[in-house]
Amino acid sequence: MTADQDKTLERRRLEQETKDERKVWYFLAYFLFGIHFVAFVMIYAVRHAH
Repeated sequence: MTADQDKTLERRRLEQETKDERKVWYFLAYFLFGIHFVAFVMIYAVRHAH
């Protein structure tokens, strides 16, 4: 393998890693938002229960 091929592979690996990391952050953000949304709905339901 030449040095150029090594650099290309490394660049691709880093780009894929960045994409994967971004997906993890999006998942975490949606997960945390979902938990808070459910919590607020539950608080609303408990406070307005008769």
